[in-house]
Amino acid sequence: MQTDILIQSFLDGVYDERLLDVYADETKIYYQRERYINAIKKFEQCYKPGDVELFSAPGRSEIGGNHTDHQNGEVLAASVNLDTIGIVKKTDDNVIRLVSDNYDEIIIRLDDVSVKEKEKETTKALIKGVVSGFLERKYAVGGFQAYITSDVLIGAGLSSSAAFETLIGTILSGLYNCGTVSATEIAIIGQYAENVYFGKPCGLMDQMASSIGNLVHIDFANPEYPYVEKIDFDMEKYGYRLCITDTKGSHADLTDEYAAIPKEMKLVAKYFGKEVLRDISINDVLDNITDLRKKFGDRCVLRALHFIYENKRVQKEVSALKAENIGAFLDDVKASGNSSFKYLQNVYSNQDIKNQNVSLALFVSEMFLGQNGVCRVHGGGFAGTIQAFVKNGYVENYKYEMDKIFGKDSCKDLRIRKYGGIKVL
Repeated sequence: MQTDILIQSFLDGVYDERLLDVYADETKIYYQRERYINAIKKFEQCYKPGDVELFSAPGRSEIGGNHTDHQNGEVLAASVNLDTIGIVKKTDDNVIRLVSDNYDEIIIRLDDVSVKEKEKETTKALIKGVVSGFLERKYAVGGFQAYITSDVLIGAGLSSSAAFETLIGTILSGLYNCGTVSATEIAIIGQYAENVYFGKPCGLMDQMASSIGNLVHIDFANPEYPYVEKIDFDMEKYGYRLCITDTKGSHADLTDEYAAIPKEMKLVAKYFGKEVLRDISINDVLDNITDLRKKFGDRCVLRALHFIYENKRVQKEVSALKAENIGAFLDDVKASGNSSFKYLQNVYSNQDIKNQNVSLALFVSEMFLGQNGVCRVHGGGFAGTIQAFVKNGYVENYKYEMDKIFGKDSCKDLRIRKYGGIKVL
């Protein structure tokens, strides 16, 4: 559709129903309307008015399975209504031209999408990686012009990179493959782009949640071909909303803390002749606990026990959602948070005990919410964000209290959106 017609249609509210369908929050319709209008105008400034298509890919939130994926475990994740959007025009010159927010234009000629060391950790590398992944799977690719903008919070555990990868994959699927590339394939291609081209050894959870949408249960027993199950569940219908609070803790110098978790888990697995903890039972650990403690220390044992129970907890959460038992689901969310704090021990850094932003956020959340919600550490831990499921009627008060402590707009009232990567219009 022509850019001038799209702008006027957004102004006239023609697409308000579509925006509500995608973003699941009536209070944000005006914001999304203005956001799309501004993005289309930016596209016009970069590439002139023309016939364009609109695409979107969401950020994600880990719901269950804290540090389980790297042990071939199970996770429960969800797409949220913060997303990366693209205003896109198909071209016939075999060149991708892309401007992302206020950054310089990226130009990629599709006759050379080879890996280049100097491009590691760049947006260009991610785009080339997705294109390469499509080509390896014999899908069609081609040129386009795009203006891309995102409101996925960077550094808040919502995975802005996975949203970007999913968006590029969804654009190529929509423009050149009639939308036939599956959400799972787009996710696997996104992981490939991040691993091989960008140079980050990430798992597949982020890309799966962004690409597939809604709540998604992923079992990494076979990490090359994970089992993926989409779960349709309207959280707000059952009286709760998802809130993410950025506690403003620094992630600097935490690499060793993050790396220690899979390292220590794998030490216990290796004791039993395994690479990962997936096939280790609670009885295996308890029957050998004296020797395990002597060889590796208590924290390794506690982290292994966390994994075993957390993996089962994901299964219980999935069963509760399928049975529409919100109470049982919330009990397991709370239990996941307790286990992460006590046994996984990823809520604050032992190297910086003066700063315990996440611990403080969990305490005040429990104090403010009482019986009106549950909370847990979100994502990797040690700094950053917490997650809370809050009764609808208490959300505004909760946001006010958290913002008072951690700063204006620290607490985001999100919705679990039912779509992953999609063509919006």
